[in-house]
Amino acid sequence: MWFPKQEYLNTLWYPRFINKHVVSGVLYKMVKRDIKVVNIVVSTNLKHDVPLEKMAATLSNTEYNPEQFPGLVIRIKEPKTSALIFSSGKVVCTGARSMDKVEESIKKIIKSLEKIGIKIKIKPDIKIQNIVASGSVGMDLNLNTLAMTLKNTEYEPEQFPGLVYKLVDSELRATFLLFSNGKIVCTGTKSESEVNKALEKLIANLKKISKKKK
Repeated sequence: MWFPKQEYLNTLWYPRFINKHVVSGVLYKMVKRDIKVVNIVVSTNLKHDVPLEKMAATLSNTEYNPEQFPGLVIRIKEPKTSALIFSSGKVVCTGARSMDKVEESIKKIIKSLEKIGIKIKIKPDIKIQNIVASGSVGMDLNLNTLAMTLKNTEYEPEQFPGLVYKLVDSELRATFLLFSNGKIVCTGTKSESEVNKALEKLIANLKKISKKKK
């Protein structure tokens, strides 16, 4: 699982101090609430067999160890992405932060295949498998309180400082990593709009807990 680097939150100072108050064991702080896509995982099929050994021998930006894994890894410098390519023509690409960058990466993979005499004549159908986003909910969180009151949580502070919260909703599903400083990581969605909806539902659920505890 991908985890974010420890970063300071962007705090809104108005006036020149942080306005804090505690509601039912959950500590809130006036900070900027935001979330940004940091990784899009997609799959596609080039509809053409790919000679992985030849590709590995020709291209320097590849790794291929068939004894350990059947796929070839290709790393693209710009946009900074990586892809798994299988001999069947199936591709899994990761690292892009927008669909434009995803499409650019797939085009560069197709261009790389031309160097070994393979021409892909179709426009590959790209499917989003997962989106990873990180940001802030705009409040400090008491993870012990949330672990006891939120459903579908996992919290082992001795092993990892974050709380895992699985959002199960009729419209969407997402998994969150929540940290005490309000920092979050969201996975499991398949569009940017789903990311934003999941964030709104998460914040709504946090507010419901505060109201119930009053």
